[in-house]
Amino acid sequence: MNRMGITFVFVNQKGGVGKTTSAINIGAYLAEAGKQVLLVDFDSQANLSSGVGVSEKDAKPGVYELISGLAPIEEAIRPTQVAGLQVIPADKDLSGAAVELIEQEKRDYFLLNALAPVKERFDYILIDCPPSLGVLTLNGITAADSILIPMQCEYFAMEGLTHLLETFKRVQLSLNPKLSIGGIFFTMYDPRTRLAQQVVKEVSAYFESKVFATIIPRNVRLSEAPSHGLPVSKYDPNCAGARAYKSLAQEVLSRGP
Repeated sequence: MNRMGITFVFVNQKGGVGKTTSAINIGAYLAEAGKQVLLVDFDSQANLSSGVGVSEKDAKPGVYELISGLAPIEEAIRPTQVAGLQVIPADKDLSGAAVELIEQEKRDYFLLNALAPVKERFDYILIDCPPSLGVLTLNGITAADSILIPMQCEYFAMEGLTHLLETFKRVQLSLNPKLSIGGIFFTMYDPRTRLAQQVVKEVSAYFESKVFATIIPRNVRLSEAPSHGLPVSKYDPNCAGARAYKSLAQEVLSRGP
């Protein structure tokens, strides 16, 4: 079946902003809405993999073997506990790939080429990258149609966003001219702090339609879910975090494909 699917990459060079949590939970809710979704764990910490129940011993062959040409993509894809949601897992070997790729010609296109055989099978491919702007993240951005930027509501968030957008423009010019900004969304929001309110106000005023309306709150149940290998929709679908991610996934759906 041919699909006009879309590949999103979750990018933020700062760690701990909810990037992996967002990829898992948006992916799960898109799948629950009837879409075929592929998660790609492109971070050697493999938090996305464990967050959907793939242990380190079950992670091979995974994304490292895929981009190294050691396994076909069909062998790297795993099911999850959510119907319609599949994953290509990672493990610590992926950190070696970052070194190996540096020496390669066309080093930024390995993931794009590796995903090409299944691109039309999925409505959405969601790539989770390391919290840096190194060769793995550049592969993720080059493989994507659009970037999704999670932002924590804190003092340095604006500065980090400025650097990220400079990188986006460089990649757009040199590697991936079709790349677009799919949207910016706020995570770990605490409405009691004036700073959080100010960051939301300033970013929303500057980026306008690029900012999703849904804001993800700080939520204990949301942070507990990955340790059980489950998206929050399976762990506690009624908590505030689950309701927020369901709403955010609906916004993503409304923007296509």
